[in-house]
Amino acid sequence: MLRDLSCWGLAPAARFGVISPPRTRSRLYRSLSTVLGIIRLARTGPQPRFGEFVALTALVISLVALSIDIMLPALQQIAGDLGARRTNDAQLVVTALFAGLAAGQMVYGPLSDSIGRKPAIHAGLLLFILGCVMSILATDFTVLLAGRVLQGLGAAGPRSVIIALVRDRYQGRAMARIMSLVMAVFIMVPALAPGIGQIILMIAHWRAIFGFLLAVAAIALVWFALRQPETLAPARRVGFSPLRIVLAVRETCVNRVAFGYTLASGLIFGAFVGYLNSAQQIFQIQYRLGALFPLYFAALALAIGGASLVNARLVMRHGMRRLSAWALGLLAGLSLAFLVLATALAGAPPLWALMAYLMVAFFCIGMLFANFNALAMEPLGHIAGVGAAVVGSLTTLISMTLGAAIGQAYDGTVLPLVAGFALLGLAAIAVMGWAERGR
Repeated sequence: MLRDLSCWGLAPAARFGVISPPRTRSRLYRSLSTVLGIIRLARTGPQPRFGEFVALTALVISLVALSIDIMLPALQQIAGDLGARRTNDAQLVVTALFAGLAAGQMVYGPLSDSIGRKPAIHAGLLLFILGCVMSILATDFTVLLAGRVLQGLGAAGPRSVIIALVRDRYQGRAMARIMSLVMAVFIMVPALAPGIGQIILMIAHWRAIFGFLLAVAAIALVWFALRQPETLAPARRVGFSPLRIVLAVRETCVNRVAFGYTLASGLIFGAFVGYLNSAQQIFQIQYRLGALFPLYFAALALAIGGASLVNARLVMRHGMRRLSAWALGLLAGLSLAFLVLATALAGAPPLWALMAYLMVAFFCIGMLFANFNALAMEPLGHIAGVGAAVVGSLTTLISMTLGAAIGQAYDGTVLPLVAGFALLGLAAIAVMGWAERGR
């Protein structure tokens, strides 16, 4: 009997935790030392090199875009399988994630100011994984939407805290440059995601898409935990307090620059969310592209990525405000002109004309994304965590509401989408002028 148990490397008493032989103790000590060493290195090691930092930041923050865009080819299948009532209800699979994202960002930022950036991001990624599991097991449309809200709540952690993490290391034009490079890497996700979703649908059930999202989140969690040190020193942390959140929200909202650019960002992103909500119906149903939809979607996504690269090169020379003014003016003017053309053609312009318009419009949006966010955060460096939370939450709440309205207005034509771009572009110009008054 003793010999049988000894094959485990343990004496009988040691097998039950009473005695630990020297060899076993040494193995345990070595294993424990290795684990502690990895954790210590991850917490206190040097910052990753510039390229790895950009790639890691892009991967973590890209969960939001991946969670949206990979689902687009499957929206009608999901709605049909789970009993959605109306055709436009399929858009709620996108809207539900934005709802969780808007609610979650307000919590993660202040939490990261209290416990550090890394634990807050870890918690968000774990919650996102739980939402993926819930969506995989969903048996009706309501449960799936609840899983999507949970995914949004989880993705809010990386989405908001990673901006504060970047703000810990960079500011001003340097931060705008980093965010532009992150967007350039990140934009490959929406370029490729619908195609990945389409391929998964060809070989598996739509539930496998959520399995893919779960795997990506797990990879991001491990990579971030091992390679990115904490950027918020314990001496700079503050206790988690609801009163502090209220005061920070007030400070953000009364600051003309911070609030103005947050509102402008919400308006522009609202137009983009309206596109995300209705893109599948426009391309696959109205223009009957079928399985070619991911290719057209990718081309438009690459226009945003190209704009991010251009912005990264020009922002240090011309500044965020000048580039934003140019891009916003072109977006609004072009959208008004195309709205007149689309109305004359009964809301069904040729596909090539629609693509040409959207390519230019998305190039302008790509210029605006990074600049507006950096401009909103510029006065909030002393409250970066909660400031990023307020900016991100308000931007998402505004964009979700406006984007849902544009998407639900879809009537088989492109008119609601183009009108949304034109009106929200003009509104953003007015808001930017108000934010810059007196400068």
